[in-house]
Order: sequence, then C-alpha cells, then structure tokens
Amino acid sequence: MKKTKQVLPRVEQGPRPSLSFTAQRHGKPPRHLADLSRTERRELVADLGYPQFRADQLSKHYFEHNCIDPLQMSDLPQAQREKLVDMLLPPLITKVRDQVADQGKTIKTLWKLFDGAVVESVLMKYPDRATLCISSQAGCGMACPFCATGQAGLTRNLTTAEIIEQLRYARQAAADGVFGEPVRVSNVVFMGMGEPLANYPAVRDALHRMIDPAPEGFGMSARNVTVSTVGMVPVINKLADEGLPVTLAVSLHAPDDELRDDLIPINSRYKVGELLDAARRYFVRTGRRVSIEYALIKDMNDHEWRAELLAAELNSRGRGWVHINPIPLNPTPGSIWTASTAHATDTFVKTLSRAGISTTIRDTRGSDIDGACGQLAAEVVDREHVSRRAAKAQAAVDARIDAHRSEPQDFDSTLAAIAASHNGDNDDE
Repeated sequence: MKKTKQVLPRVEQGPRPSLSFTAQRHGKPPRHLADLSRTERRELVADLGYPQFRADQLSKHYFEHNCIDPLQMSDLPQAQREKLVDMLLPPLITKVRDQVADQGKTIKTLWKLFDGAVVESVLMKYPDRATLCISSQAGCGMACPFCATGQAGLTRNLTTAEIIEQLRYARQAAADGVFGEPVRVSNVVFMGMGEPLANYPAVRDALHRMIDPAPEGFGMSARNVTVSTVGMVPVINKLADEGLPVTLAVSLHAPDDELRDDLIPINSRYKVGELLDAARRYFVRTGRRVSIEYALIKDMNDHEWRAELLAAELNSRGRGWVHINPIPLNPTPGSIWTASTAHATDTFVKTLSRAGISTTIRDTRGSDIDGACGQLAAEVVDREHVSRRAAKAQAAVDARIDAHRSEPQDFDSTLAAIAASHNGDNDDE
C-alpha cells in the first residue's frame, strides 16, 4: 500500500488533510496485561519466577473488579504484589479533564497517553444501563470534512491495552457512583476518535478482552458491542470471520458515490456498492443486523430522493438485514454545515419507513459540550486550526457537490436498475 504523507495539526497545506493509513512513528507504550492473551500472561509470570496461576489471579482483579491497586489484592503474596503490578499493570492513560452534559448523564473525558497524544471517551447513562463510546486511534486518517477528529489528522494507533483502559476506568467510575448511583457499563461503541478497522489487530484483541470471560477478559455480551467503520471493505470481511458476533455500524452518510466521494474520502477506494455488499456478507456470516449511520446535513444529503436511493440500495440486497440510524449533525467548530431541519428529517425517516426499512433517529448526547468526538481534543491540539481546516474542507466540498443536490434525471430508471441488479441474489430475512 502506498504511504501518504500525514498532515500535522499545526501545518496549513491545503483545504483538508489527506486520506492516510500511516500513523506517525512513536515509541511503544509499556507492555500491559490487557495486551496479552491468557497464555502470554502465564508465560510472562513464569519467566519472572512465579507460579503461572498468579497471572490468572491478577487478571481476575483487573477484569472482574476493575482493580489495579496492589493493596487490594489480598490473595496475592504481599512480597509479589508490587512487582506483578509494576510489570503487568503500568499506567497508560491519564485523565486531563471531564466535561459533563445532559444533566449529569453524559461525561466526556479527555485522556493523555504516555507520549502526550490525546484521546476522548464518552460515558452515557441510560435508564437501564451505561454505554461507553471509546476511541481506537489518537486522531484519524480518514479526513472526513464534517468530523473534528478527521480534520486534526492521524497521530497514532492505540494499543489494545490503551483501548481497554478506557473501559476499565469507565466501569470503575460507573460502579463507584459517578452518575449519583452505581450503574453497570453494559454497552461499548467504537464510535470515538479514529477508524477502528484501520487499527484492526489492536481492536480485534480489544474485542476479545471485552467479550471473553474472566480471567481472559470482562465477559461482556458481544451483542452489546458495536464497531463502526467508514468503509474498509477488506477488514469488514476479516471481522466477519473472527467469530465475534458484535454489531457492525457502517458510517454511510450518502447513498451515491458522487456525494460520498467528497464526504468520505475512502469511498474513492471502496464504493457504496462494494461497502453494502460487504455489510450484507457480515450479516449473513454473523447473523447480526447491520446498523447504517447517516448524519443528516442540511441541503447536503437529506433529500427525499436520496432516502429513496438509500432504500433501493438496501432492499435490493434483501430485507430485514439492516437498521438505519439517522443522526442530526453535531457540527465541528467553524462548520459551515448544520443539522437538517425537522421537516427534512421527518420526510427522510418516513421515506425509509415506507420502504420497509427499520429506522430510528439516534439519540444525540453532549450537544452542549461540543459533543462530536475530537472537539475536546482539538482544544489541546489547536482548536482554531481545526476550525479553520474544517471550514475550508467543507467549503471545498460544498462547491464541488452543488450539481449533485438536485434529483438526477431518469431517477426512476436508476431505482429500477438497482432493484434488478440483485434480483434473486438474496432471500428476504
């Protein structure tokens, strides 16, 4: 794969950063228990001269009790606790600050990593659970113009343990009553900073740590874990073969290549049809209904005819395999775009529903604290720079896609061709 030059946060080199899969070079974080499989932990403990079962004891403290304090590990010999903790539970992330929203039901946290890179996570309380929105990269190389993280560029991938530590901290905070009462973090969504499938090895191992039972991992339900992607088709296929029935969420945002090429630069490599085919294969392979994420942007992608086109593309691949989450746009600082009107949103949703597609407007959180991921981190990187870059990127896209705002000629013929292209390929589910 050809490497592309990464645009650094403080350098003005054009209207938007380039699509990039290559992170900047950094030293490695310390090795952590969560980076290792159970077998690897046991082997390491044995190399230190201790019985292998000490690794399982330490793992149970970490995964069952969210504990990293050696003073609380009374089942471990006192003479061994400090060394085992030092070797296998080094500190990886440090809280910079919290932002609280939604009457205390949403807490966004900015974390600093060992090398000064920053990431965000968002903990959200619901009536029956808490959900953590987690980051998989520091920054993002996908360069989407409406995303604050994308406009800051990619700094580096997170390790498995750096991902898992976000969850451990959230589990501990929720259990300790950060929302006023103890609550269990039952759901995780990889919808924070970064493109999860661009950091596939670490994300795959993090999924195992979340889902595998203790002492291997937290023992969460795979059905309560969601992995999002803007469309890395080959890696979607890898995830489908992993045997972990997590929910796949595809950040589509446009059903036509003409618009999506500009909104989601990776669409230049993997077109809408290829992406939806991969999403359908994921459903067939795992039995898990796929979520389509669709940020509704006023007069950009919220047209009724685009809802019809989206419905045609999805229904041509079968029924019942997908659920659509329209999302009111949460603009980045400096954005020239805004959320769709209530009328346009209602029309879009009704059009999809009439076509028989399950559709739910996704709950948005944190709008009063710059809720979109990357905005809190942008304050540390360079908020004004990110704002300027976002405005330039959006203006460039806005000018290029003006001709695509109107319904295409012979649109009915286009819909008929889509329906015919998959006729008989998929049975209704």
